[in-house]
Amino acid sequence: MIEYKLFFDTDGLEGSVKKAFERVVKEREEGITGYYELPFTSLNLLENIPSYPHIKKIALIGIGGSSLGTKAIYELLKHQIHHKEIIFLENPDPIDLEEKFSKIKKRDTLFFVISKSGTTIETISIFKAVIKQFDLSLSKDNIIFITNPSSPLEKLGKENSIPIYHIPSNVGGRFSVLSAVGVVPLAIAGFDVKSILLGAKNLIEDFFNQKALHILQKAAFYHKIYPQVKTNVLFSYSSMLVDFNRWYEQLIGESLGKRKGEERVGITPIAHIGSIDQHSFLQLLIDGPLDKTVTFLKIKKFHNYLKIPPLSLNYLEKTDFVNNHTFNELINKECDATLESVKKQGVAVDLIEIGSMKPKNIGELILYYQLLTSSLGALFEIDTYNQPGVELGKRILKTKFPS
Repeated sequence: MIEYKLFFDTDGLEGSVKKAFERVVKEREEGITGYYELPFTSLNLLENIPSYPHIKKIALIGIGGSSLGTKAIYELLKHQIHHKEIIFLENPDPIDLEEKFSKIKKRDTLFFVISKSGTTIETISIFKAVIKQFDLSLSKDNIIFITNPSSPLEKLGKENSIPIYHIPSNVGGRFSVLSAVGVVPLAIAGFDVKSILLGAKNLIEDFFNQKALHILQKAAFYHKIYPQVKTNVLFSYSSMLVDFNRWYEQLIGESLGKRKGEERVGITPIAHIGSIDQHSFLQLLIDGPLDKTVTFLKIKKFHNYLKIPPLSLNYLEKTDFVNNHTFNELINKECDATLESVKKQGVAVDLIEIGSMKPKNIGELILYYQLLTSSLGALFEIDTYNQPGVELGKRILKTKFPS
């Protein structure tokens, strides 16, 4: 279960709520984006994924939307069940790559190559390095491609009889985690993907039945206070949420940072981990410019009962008030105290409280942020699903390597 609490005034937002909802409904009906259907269609996909009993590790080659969402889910769930390890080969950093190569053995590793276009320069370059490093045979070794239909990568796969899974053509990378991009590797690794999809499915149904009004209200409020306030800070209270934070930053930044004619619009996403970043970024929130909203994300139950020992140390007696309490209590009370302190400064805050890190809750959380992003894009009247700025950088990159 997830609880959502808005600590700001939502009165007078009915018109914007209606506008955002109608546009999102239109997007779904016209197939402008297909992520609304993934919780349903991917349940069918699950039925046809083979098992790989001899595989001990998965090497996932992808970047951005081809890896961030999957990595976020993996990091949130990996502590709870026995699973195959997933190694993410996502950055063309030679030191990082060689370190990760040292942890891979070809005979017990399944290699995924994930690229929507089939020509992502970082992904294909790393794949070439993997072929050379492990002497891979495209037609014989354990390789799976996930890509768009008719992409160059699919053509290579067909030529070598490599198993291929498709990303729906109307689903962009940052919205694709519940497609084959995340579903296939996570399922083969042993995660309860069905429950993840069911959690997402439930929220989709609630949203389109107008039972998740808080999402639209939050989007409408952010749009109302824009551009005086155009930064959202996500304060996530668990180290398990580091990669979820990275996915959130891509989702918001790449979806909403757009030009609308001559106007530049967008919400700037900033993600932090509590309580670590209370000791760095909090000062800015308390005494700095009132140009940010803050979302607090906490986990109610960690299902870990590690306690602070009842030790009283000379000169440190003032810290004894937390003795005999669990670290679960400490981190959540810190979240509550920080929320209260920020709220008292006049900052607009909201709270997302996850009951526990169950797969179903993670599916809901993924869809929550995707629906919020679509609702904001509707109000900004932009194309939420393209990324022309990123494409410009790709074109410039080619000029840096003259033939």
